[in-house]
Amino acid sequence: MIELKKIYKKYQVGDAESQILKNINLKIEEGEFTAIMGPSGSGKTTMMNILGMLDTPTSGQYIFNGKNISSLSGDELAEIRLKNIGFIFQSFNLLKRSTVMRNVIMPFIYAEKPNGNAEREKKAAMALKKVGLGQEKLWDHLSNQLSGGQMQRVAIARALINNPDVLLADEPTGNLDSKSGYEIMNLFIDLNKQGHTVVMITHSEEIAQLAHRVIQIKDGEIIKDYRN
Repeated sequence: MIELKKIYKKYQVGDAESQILKNINLKIEEGEFTAIMGPSGSGKTTMMNILGMLDTPTSGQYIFNGKNISSLSGDELAEIRLKNIGFIFQSFNLLKRSTVMRNVIMPFIYAEKPNGNAEREKKAAMALKKVGLGQEKLWDHLSNQLSGGQMQRVAIARALINNPDVLLADEPTGNLDSKSGYEIMNLFIDLNKQGHTVVMITHSEEIAQLAHRVIQIKDGEIIKDYRN
C-alpha cells in the first residue's frame, strides 16, 4: 500500500540547512498495524506528515496504492487525503463549539457527499457506534463537554467516515490517562482486525508493543524495524 524510496527531507533556515530525514526506505503492506517510534527531534512527525501527504520530501519517491504521488499537484494530493487517509491527532483537533455529530460529518461536508444531512448523519452514527459511542444522547453534546477518551473516539469516528484505506495516528494516546490510552489502543487493534491499515506514531515503547510492527527512528534514519 505504501512505499517510500530513498526519502530525504531538509529545511533551510537562513544560511543553515537542517537534514530531517535521511535515505528512508520503507514498505507498509495493506492490513498492517505499524508503530513508528523515536525521541523528540528524530524525524518521526516529519515522516508521518509525508505519509499523510501534508508535506513533501526534498527528494525520493512516495508510492501510494501503486501510484507515484511525488509529481501530483496540491489539489490532487488533497483529493487523495480526503478519500484515502484518515488522520487522528494527539490534540484531537475537534471543533470545540460543534456537536459530536457535526464533528464526525465534517469530512462529508468538505467532500460534498453524500447529499442530504439525513444520509450524512446515518453514516456518522454508524462510525460513532463502531468506536463505542453508540449512546445517542452524546451526539448532541459539544465536543468540549466530553472526556479525553471520548474526544479521541470522536476523532477516530471522524477519521473513519470516508472509509479510508489507511489510518494515520500521531501520538493518539499522548493526552490520555493510561486507562483511556489502553482503551483507545484496543479500539485501534479492533479496527485493524476489521481490515484497516494503521500507522501510528508513539514515544511509548509499551504502546508500540501492541502493534504488529515497530519502526524506530533516530536522527532522521531508520535504525530498527521488527515485528512483535
